[in-house]
Amino acid sequence: QDAGNHTLLTEFVLSGFSSRPELQHLLFFTICSVYSMTLIGNLLICMVTLHPTLHTPMYFFLRVLSLLDISTASVVVPKMLLNLLSEDRSISYLGCVTQLYCVVFLGATEWYLLAAMAYDRFVAVCSPLRYSAIMNPRACLSLVLLSCCSGKVVSVVQTAWVFTLSLCRPRRINYFFCDIPPLVMLSCADTSRYERQVISATVLVILTPFCLILLSYTCIISSILKISSAESRRKTFSTCSSHLTVVTLYCASGTLIYLQPKSSNSQDAKKILALVYTTVIPTLNPLIYSLRNKEVKEVLTRVMAVLMKK
Repeated sequence: QDAGNHTLLTEFVLSGFSSRPELQHLLFFTICSVYSMTLIGNLLICMVTLHPTLHTPMYFFLRVLSLLDISTASVVVPKMLLNLLSEDRSISYLGCVTQLYCVVFLGATEWYLLAAMAYDRFVAVCSPLRYSAIMNPRACLSLVLLSCCSGKVVSVVQTAWVFTLSLCRPRRINYFFCDIPPLVMLSCADTSRYERQVISATVLVILTPFCLILLSYTCIISSILKISSAESRRKTFSTCSSHLTVVTLYCASGTLIYLQPKSSNSQDAKKILALVYTTVIPTLNPLIYSLRNKEVKEVLTRVMAVLMKK
């Protein structure tokens, strides 16, 4: 069968972590535990932020972020867990296309949403008197929809580019899900122009929002230092540092994965980074945002008390 002919290519094989077969069962239970924590933690965030006392733009964005985290993990982890226990690690051509589209869409959308969250914090700290007027419900919904539409455009373009490459190497993907770098590795054609396009997309989707976020936080920190009350400074900085922590984790892992799309020497390292990006960070988000947020903890305590009584 000619792997370069798209009409004959019906499936791929995900190698996953086959280089360390003795760790398959340990990886399964570890990743399964992390995935369970991701679902529970983010669902709790979604439920808690629906409380009337938390109907603010910050918690609206946090709820959307939690939904994106659940979706990202669910697109990758179930198939990965199945492959860890099965000898058959194949994924259909259409399944691979769908998985890549969803991963890129959710990842790009999340980056634009993080930028929107930074803008929300910027307005809250730097223009508190105009905050309610600027960050009204319509504006918040528009920012979320704009993030989704931007993510969709990026995903359609990237997915179309990848699957128009001439794939003439074996259909075995040295990864645990369908992503851009391992799929580019399957092409024996000159992909230098495409690699430049991937790097440009990385700059557009990750580094540009990251720079805008840093600019927002430069202004925020400047305003925080002007606050006379030490308690107010501590509270404001705590809220903003939570968001900045998440952004830094995403940026570090995302740029290292996509800035060298056809680097075979770092493929194992990319697997680890991708595992962190798709499974660990979505688990950390609820912990970072909830355990350091007094309002969320108070509502969560009340909700848990009601559930325990039932």
